[in-house]
Amino acid sequence: MPKISSISTYNPPYKLEQKNIEQLTKELFTDNIPQLERLLRVFENGEIKQRHFCVPLEWHKSEHSFEERNNLYIDLAVDYGATAIKSCLSNPIFLDEPLSPKEIDMIIFVSSTGISTPSIDARIMNKIEFSDRMKRIPLWGLGCAGGAAGISRAFDYCLAHPDAKVLVVCVELCSLTFQPNDFSKSNLVGASLFADGVSCLLICGDDVPTKSRMPMPYIVNTASKWMPDSEDVMGWDLKNDGLHVIFSRDIPTVISKWLGPFIDAFLEEQNLSKEQINHLVAHPGGKKVLAAYEETLNMTEQHTAISREVLRYNGNMSSPTVHYVLEQFMLKEAKSDTYGLLLALGPGFSGEALLLQWRD
Repeated sequence: MPKISSISTYNPPYKLEQKNIEQLTKELFTDNIPQLERLLRVFENGEIKQRHFCVPLEWHKSEHSFEERNNLYIDLAVDYGATAIKSCLSNPIFLDEPLSPKEIDMIIFVSSTGISTPSIDARIMNKIEFSDRMKRIPLWGLGCAGGAAGISRAFDYCLAHPDAKVLVVCVELCSLTFQPNDFSKSNLVGASLFADGVSCLLICGDDVPTKSRMPMPYIVNTASKWMPDSEDVMGWDLKNDGLHVIFSRDIPTVISKWLGPFIDAFLEEQNLSKEQINHLVAHPGGKKVLAAYEETLNMTEQHTAISREVLRYNGNMSSPTVHYVLEQFMLKEAKSDTYGLLLALGPGFSGEALLLQWRD
């Protein structure tokens, strides 16, 4: 059974208070959005205290072309991704001894906030001395579901290759996609919610010797779910000046009606029920999204407490966010033989679920 042997997260350098981001948004959107003062309440109602950006807040006061934004994305994604990888492979909390990058068999790179060919993982290989025979799978366009999907694809590979060591790397620089001339409600909500974040996970197959200092989450199984004709629920609208966010106000309602039956069926396939899940490792897409998780899964705020804490101090970083939540669960030294459900939703509209079990 493949296992998550190590994890690291990296916060970009500019830690910004939510109230300051709100003030800048107010300055940029004044006279362009009717009833702006009322709509700005989304900044306070979202229960986010601070976020991390890869650029200072003042950067958004001037115009930046799509080319400039994307070139900055490439440069920073390479640097941040390399930093997270080095931390993951040498994390003394989870590993008895560091791993050499040359031991890694595959890297899965996940992102949706910039475009690069060669992909970012290939560029990182010029920074870190991996094997030149390493396999690469870049995943683009999965948005908030990408972090969970990346682990699922690593799980698939490790089942086929039980001696494999796989890295899942997520880099999202949502702040670079902010559009100061887009006065839609989706863009306003996005401005109140999204942030930048980076994560790296080490997934190992059954035949890789365990060197962990504490119980680690093993991946029992995974499941994916797609909703037909739902392209307008969330995603990007690509225009000349860059990526414009699509973020439907109906997302919590969609989750309430659609997610429960999916998770019930998945757990039933594993001969389990929701009552046997000890740890809900949920991607915190927003306060209302977490409330929808609780409603449809018959769980409480106690189950989503760690997700809420990650949201409060980091915002929604898209794909790596669920890894920030998982990291906190792994640091808490969960009891052996307890079950966890890792869950994230993204464009498509789609869901990705993983059943975890902590083992010595």
